[in-house]
Amino acid sequence: MSKTIIYRKKYLSKTKPFIDNELIKVFLGQRRVGKSFVMKMIADYVLKNNQKANIIFIDKELYDYDFIKDYHSLIKYVEEKVSSTQKNYLFIDEIQEIELFEKALRHIQNKKLADIYCTGSNAKILSSELATFLSGRFIEIPIFSLSYVEFLEFNQFKESNQSLQKYLKWGSLPFIKNLQQEDAIIFDYLKNISATIIYKDIINRYSIRNIDFFDNLILFIAANTGNLITAKKISDYLKSQKINISAKVVINYLTYLQNAFLIYKTNRVEINSKKVFSINHKYFFEDWGLRNALLGLHHYSLPDVLENVVFTHLQKLGYSVSVGVLKDLEIDFIAKKNGRKIYIQVAYLITSKKVKEREFGNLLLINDNYPKYVISLDQYTIGDFKGVKHIHLHKFLLNDDF
Repeated sequence: MSKTIIYRKKYLSKTKPFIDNELIKVFLGQRRVGKSFVMKMIADYVLKNNQKANIIFIDKELYDYDFIKDYHSLIKYVEEKVSSTQKNYLFIDEIQEIELFEKALRHIQNKKLADIYCTGSNAKILSSELATFLSGRFIEIPIFSLSYVEFLEFNQFKESNQSLQKYLKWGSLPFIKNLQQEDAIIFDYLKNISATIIYKDIINRYSIRNIDFFDNLILFIAANTGNLITAKKISDYLKSQKINISAKVVINYLTYLQNAFLIYKTNRVEINSKKVFSINHKYFFEDWGLRNALLGLHHYSLPDVLENVVFTHLQKLGYSVSVGVLKDLEIDFIAKKNGRKIYIQVAYLITSKKVKEREFGNLLLINDNYPKYVISLDQYTIGDFKGVKHIHLHKFLLNDDF
């Protein structure tokens, strides 16, 4: 396996402490972000350290395993494959495709048949079922699309402005490295991935009937990425397009999109009081390349994706992210991790004194000593302005521990 696998070292280091541990390892994330290859990487690592390990790998996206439909057939298959003389490792890709999978996992875990690893593309199904049947006996490890550093490594690109432009346009799904480096070809691939997620993970799973409305909702979110959105605002917009849908239905559909990891919702938090607002959220895509493809190549706009790219990178670094509110002003991001907090404003270019006053001025009004940054694509950055650091997007994305 090792010859075909590019190690994503961050995920290996996160998983290593739990190898040969009774906890079930659950890798969660959107389809095509590389969850199955992370599992293959773990299997490869296990074999390197124990050549006699018995690896049982079930990929529910392959027809070969179509016969494993429920927990009965899963248990039967695993019991036939386990070795009585070797250490057994069970890997199951897209486990939510197996009905009542949690019962099988509990059985296999209780009998100590194998060290268990699985992936899933639906947050709601996995978290609720596992919490019910396996409370305290599993660990979730979120898997994201490629970081900029990984994008460079996977595609064998040198770090440059041209490479960054490709990252911002194409997004960061791992399979892109196997495609011709042409916008039209890559966007066709991304459209197909979007269709798979939308139809297989959402429309079919939740039996959505009003497909036209659902498609329009996704396009609305894509066109308004990084803008403040309410369910009522979406409902009113759609009514103006002669589509009559209630705000409650909109909320449900947005939840389905989040469950499939296609989009993430960020709450607004009042900086001084820490109040969390229940309306007006921002939505960002797990992979902005999918967002770009949904809107089409002719509608691609570099400034429109910058906030999404910064938000996603913060998530990849392990930060919890929210939008800051300071009186009537907005701070793009408040990011927290391990007791650390940073404030970030994102701008395309600092082109005038007015833009500079807005981007830096909002941060300067925050009365605490946590680090504050303005991130932009300016060729030359200001550096430190009254304690607020101005950095290029390159520097931000190349930092794996910001």
